[in-house]
Amino acid sequence: MKWRNRRVSKNIEDRRNQTTRGGRAAKGSIGTIVVALAAMYFLGVDPQLVMSLLGGSSSPATTQTDPNYRPSAEQQKLAQFTGVVLADTEDTWNPLFQQMGKRYQEPKLVLFTDAVRSACGHAQAAMGPFYCPGDNKIYIDLGFYQQLKNRHNAPGDFAQAYVIAHEVGHHVQNLLGTSGQVHKAQRSMSKEKGNQLSVMLELQADCFSGVWAHHTQRAKQVLEQGDIEEALTAASAIGDDRLQKQAKGLCFTRIIHPRHITATSSLVQNRFQPRNRRKLQYL
Repeated sequence: MKWRNRRVSKNIEDRRNQTTRGGRAAKGSIGTIVVALAAMYFLGVDPQLVMSLLGGSSSPATTQTDPNYRPSAEQQKLAQFTGVVLADTEDTWNPLFQQMGKRYQEPKLVLFTDAVRSACGHAQAAMGPFYCPGDNKIYIDLGFYQQLKNRHNAPGDFAQAYVIAHEVGHHVQNLLGTSGQVHKAQRSMSKEKGNQLSVMLELQADCFSGVWAHHTQRAKQVLEQGDIEEALTAASAIGDDRLQKQAKGLCFTRIIHPRHITATSSLVQNRFQPRNRRKLQYL
């Protein structure tokens, strides 16, 4: 991916020199955060309180700043790369929201090390990158890029860019109200059907990452040989649901490079029909 010597987003919040302690995540911490998010969405409850009540933290998290912190040259390169990709997503979604008669609220992206405090609670780097609708921020420990390569066998800078664009996709869903509609619907259905909606929400975020790739390639010609395959590998490796693993990447590829798909997925074609389809005609 050609990313050097391009604009870096001003929406990067660098907390890598901060150490967060306390608020220790308990077993099942991801589920705890989901509950906290739901409480914040529908009940207006402070997610930190929910985390505490459910055992997500035994005490309020404390943050200390290390004045002697100096990132390595490799870490700085990854931080700059992340800022360039975030800038590309801004260049994509600002005009698309204008076409819909809306204003795109650019998300902040927080760089952290090991653990971080967010409006959605205390999170560990092991959870991977995540988007928090409570503060409209994306959180990522740059060490995840190495995990993407070693643990998930998904190396490459375009695979890393895909991860960022996917989280931005969740931000877009939040701005359009899609996430709230899904979470509200899940309250009145079975766990199985609720999980299907979650999978479809992930697939839509995948499509949105494809929107970013398509517009960025068309405007800036950033793709190099093997880049699309890198993103597809990352998409299929990260999915935590069987159907999600099978379908993730299909919508992304159909948007960025239709020639790579010879058959459409019935899951995407028949079941993934966004209710706000008119708003998403640019897909």
